[in-house]
Amino acid sequence: MKVTIENIKGLSKDLKVLIDKETMNSYVDDKYEEIKGTVNLKGFRPGKVPKEVLKRQFGKAVFGEVLDKVLKETSTKALEENKIKPAGQPKLDLKTYGEGKELEYVLSITEFPKVDTKLLEGIKFDEYSVKIDESETDTRIKEIAKNQPNFKDTKPETKAKEGDLIAIDYNATVDGNEFKGNEGKNTQLTLGKDLFLKGFDKQLIGLKKDDEKIVEATLPENFPEKELINKKALFNCKILSIKQAEEVKIDDDFAKNLGAKDLKDLRSLITKQINDEFKNSLDQLSKNQILKEIEKIKIEELPQNLIEEEVKILSQGMSEDEIKKNKKSLEEKAKIRIKTGLILNEFGEKNQIKVNETEIQNEVQKQLRMMPGQEKMVMDFYQKNPSAVASLRGTVYEEKILNLIKEKGKPNKKDISKSEAEKILKEAHNHDHDHENKKKETKKKSELKTATKKKPSTKTAKSKPAVKKTKKVSKK
Repeated sequence: MKVTIENIKGLSKDLKVLIDKETMNSYVDDKYEEIKGTVNLKGFRPGKVPKEVLKRQFGKAVFGEVLDKVLKETSTKALEENKIKPAGQPKLDLKTYGEGKELEYVLSITEFPKVDTKLLEGIKFDEYSVKIDESETDTRIKEIAKNQPNFKDTKPETKAKEGDLIAIDYNATVDGNEFKGNEGKNTQLTLGKDLFLKGFDKQLIGLKKDDEKIVEATLPENFPEKELINKKALFNCKILSIKQAEEVKIDDDFAKNLGAKDLKDLRSLITKQINDEFKNSLDQLSKNQILKEIEKIKIEELPQNLIEEEVKILSQGMSEDEIKKNKKSLEEKAKIRIKTGLILNEFGEKNQIKVNETEIQNEVQKQLRMMPGQEKMVMDFYQKNPSAVASLRGTVYEEKILNLIKEKGKPNKKDISKSEAEKILKEAHNHDHDHENKKKETKKKSELKTATKKKPSTKTAKSKPAVKKTKKVSKK
């Protein structure tokens, strides 16, 4: 095999590949030997069919298979030997081919640009460490205790008030008629939470044990009996019991009920929980800083075919007019994304970063925990969509790369308080929000500018004297 590199223009080049006649003939002979033992032709014993007979019967098909095999093997070898990584599918142009002839073809290639990943070592970014004050931990524990009250029985003459836990029996009707599910026995309600029906709770405030009252409420949009939706129902309620909330004592027993060893262990767990809530968001800010620094790295030339493909992805859902108006900004955004991707990928390859199946499954499990009650739907989605799994793999891969860049980088370590962390995150959120608003405002101005360029109405045109303008000569 002889390979010649020609027509080098930036990232584009041609590889002329020549396979001599003798090599091609040996490939063809090997194929005939392979099929000889499997062909059954009348008048010949198995494995004894002459080559000339096989040629007459299967010549075109055999050469077609041989040609495909040789093209795949030699083109792959030509790229590997010349250390060329094509950006996209190379274009193959057959020049000379045929049985008993040499094979000559040209691979037209757009190559990935060379990337210097040394610039990523020692990259600067802010790394935050949040110090959680003991008072903030205590406040969070008190909030938990408040949401897990103990209830104690009250005296018979006690009137129900907001926050009390009551038990009721009820029987409901709509327009005097009973309906499916109209009865409830020993139904428990915490007054003031309005979890049963809107406005239902407050009508029971002030009642005592064994009191009865007709409560009026509107049946909701999600009521099972569709014909009764938004209908007014009358509930004949009887108070069975009234319990008052008592303050929960925050001690070791309280901590154990929450799964901690003791109160000291609970404080430690809650402190870590608050810290983790900020850590993920602040870590993302650090990674965003790294990505911004990567965007500053210069690459002389990017593959045009990749830019065009990325523009197609970015412009999905846009009309042709919108694509034309935003062509320049779409191309700039595409270039940034491609450049960042190339740099990260090259860094990942040089550092032999891999993503295994366990890591993919861990990421899926993380998403399942974020969507309680929809686990089956999420699992089905990934099982039926290989592209979604590939996207997930890409996310994990990028995350591992950024983590390694952080390890090799030069962090500007900052110890901050919880309030400072909240301020930093709020400013980052507002910055992103302002950036989106500016984009929308720019789009509006562009649309307004386009609108004002329209021709004036007939009435306006007639009210002004016609002025003949000199036609400009094109520079073309």
